[in-house]
Amino acid sequence: MNDLLAQVATNTDTSRNAGNAVLFETVLTIMDIRSAAGLRVLAVNILGCFLLNSDKNIRYVALTSLLRLVQSDHSAVQRHRPTVVECLRETDTSLSRRALELSLALVNSSNVRAMTQELQAFLEFCPPDLRANCASGILLAAERFAPTKRWHIDTILHVLTTAGTYVRDDAVANLIQLIGGAQELHAYSVRRLYSALAHDISQQPLVQVAAWCIGEYGDLLLEGNSEETEPLQVGDEEILALLEKVLQSHMSLPATRGYVLTALMKLSTRLPGDNNRIRQVVSIYGSCLDVELQQRAVEYNALFRKYDYMRAAILEKMPLVERGGRQVDEEAEESKEAAQLSEAAPVSTEPQASKLLDLLDLLDGPSGDAQHPPPLDPSPGVALGHLLDLPCEPPPLAPIPNLRVFERKGVQLNLSFIRPPGTPALLLITVTVTNSSGGDVTHFICQAAVPKSFQLQLQVPSGDTVPAQGGLPITQLFRILNPNKAPLRLKLRLTYNHFGQSVQEIFEVNNLPMETWQ
Repeated sequence: MNDLLAQVATNTDTSRNAGNAVLFETVLTIMDIRSAAGLRVLAVNILGCFLLNSDKNIRYVALTSLLRLVQSDHSAVQRHRPTVVECLRETDTSLSRRALELSLALVNSSNVRAMTQELQAFLEFCPPDLRANCASGILLAAERFAPTKRWHIDTILHVLTTAGTYVRDDAVANLIQLIGGAQELHAYSVRRLYSALAHDISQQPLVQVAAWCIGEYGDLLLEGNSEETEPLQVGDEEILALLEKVLQSHMSLPATRGYVLTALMKLSTRLPGDNNRIRQVVSIYGSCLDVELQQRAVEYNALFRKYDYMRAAILEKMPLVERGGRQVDEEAEESKEAAQLSEAAPVSTEPQASKLLDLLDLLDGPSGDAQHPPPLDPSPGVALGHLLDLPCEPPPLAPIPNLRVFERKGVQLNLSFIRPPGTPALLLITVTVTNSSGGDVTHFICQAAVPKSFQLQLQVPSGDTVPAQGGLPITQLFRILNPNKAPLRLKLRLTYNHFGQSVQEIFEVNNLPMETWQ
């Protein structure tokens, strides 16, 4: 078989489209059988030649096929990296999208600097519908393969400056954590961010990170020049004027203004001189229509008026942040979520739950309006019972074993269960999605439905991307109220992108442990 395929691959005339079709079928055959290593390299080289073809359809087929091969024949595909990067400049969006996915898959520790530079150049002129994917891909690649912390920070700052509005929601928190854990780069980072903020205040994620850093390390801006940056002379009045400009800008989101208010409060203990200007700005927001900003301003005003002697201690610098490992303690996460749910009112998700039940047409036919489980408000009597060791509550329920309900090409979905002792009819299910494969899982959505005798509430997931090779998992909480203690049935629909392909799975879970409903 190997000899036959090699003969066809080397002797086929490609001057006509029929020859290209024969060659492509030969490549597919080589990919699908246990062919020799040299033959697989030949197949990759044929696809590399297809990338140089003038026909867009042939180039698209070549990019799609190389994306399938990049995991099994990474080194062979790497040889065609310059040609793949050239395909990023295609005017056809479908071609540039495939080239982007393949380029991100080719990034590794040895070429991360060169590939990131090419991707950043593409980010500046790519179509708007590709900017989110490109920005997220660069951030993930930098997180996995960054050679130094300074390079990592510079890369994220470039993405935030170029396409800040298209980045993932966790980009701000990740950069803050990265800067906070690099003490030797605090002065460098705050100067870079101050310069970027002075140049452009429209990119909200960039403004939020800059506000946090200026509030945390604003004193470093006044300490003279840093050897690692260009000379920057700035005074405390200039810093305050820039933050006030952000507060007054119509482009600033309420969350951004919250960052800036907190930064101003921290600067009251870091900058020399009188704090009257900061007090005046903070007091203005004591009557703001936004409840979050109003509450924050009122509390900060109280710090100035009643607890000024404690202000320096309360607003001291944050301790160094150490980036945690990738493995998450599931039991600790579940306990924390359960405690938060027991103290907070349920989030209104009635339209979403009804829509999902109607959409999937599940189990017991059409469902009625979704109802919400009652809030679990702890009472003083319960707390007193714990203190005096009185039998105010029933004995705790036995732990419920975890359950794996889905596995496909390294993507796993596990369920863990908690039944709060105070409300035995309520079941908390934590959905954990992990990815041990070599490709990132993106645009992940998990939808669920239950029989109409149950009440289901879906909480917002922790994200929609699971990085490859055991990256940080996605978690999502389901609250299910089972007043009749009926056997629980659950139907799930999963949609996500993996290895450049869209995946949709619908399945029913009937083997839930009896402890979840008895």
